[in-house]
Amino acid sequence: MTDQNIKKLVTAALLAAMTCIATMMIKIPTPTMGYIHPGDCFVLLCGVVLGPVSGALAAGTGSMFSDIFSGYLSWAPATFLIKALTAGIAGFLFHRHVSGRSSARSRSLALAAGGIAGEAVMTAGYFLYETGLAAFGTGDFTGASLAAGIASSAAGIPFNLVQGIAGIILSILLLPVLMKVPDIREWSRT
Repeated sequence: MTDQNIKKLVTAALLAAMTCIATMMIKIPTPTMGYIHPGDCFVLLCGVVLGPVSGALAAGTGSMFSDIFSGYLSWAPATFLIKALTAGIAGFLFHRHVSGRSSARSRSLALAAGGIAGEAVMTAGYFLYETGLAAFGTGDFTGASLAAGIASSAAGIPFNLVQGIAGIILSILLLPVLMKVPDIREWSRT
């Protein structure tokens, strides 16, 4: 394993831990029994800094552990997948649009575009998972239970959108700080 691979592995572990901590430390409860948190900022930064694949694994792992540690065990598998997709999409779009460009403005615009797409997937993913949980939770999967699941899950959409927008804004604000680290600056250009 090269020094560069070790640096990237350690960075992935640190970003996963920061994602977990940011998700757990500041929780704004919502009426839907969920919470809004700044962890999505680090989910997006995982994809940007590490690239779509490694970033997806780091973001999914950190987010999943925050669910496990916070007592949301039934959400952990879905959170892993949803946050991994969020980071992967954001990272893919960021790297596709930045490729070789080094201006702060181009990076911010690429992060905003990737963040919007990634956070849309996050919102849809949690809506679908919660709909399924609510429908199957009745023990009788019928059209009525599905309709009730859709209705109850729709209430969480605005809160997930707020969380996503906050994550995009915070990640755009933190990206210039991270770009001062030579390895991160190099990884974000490829």
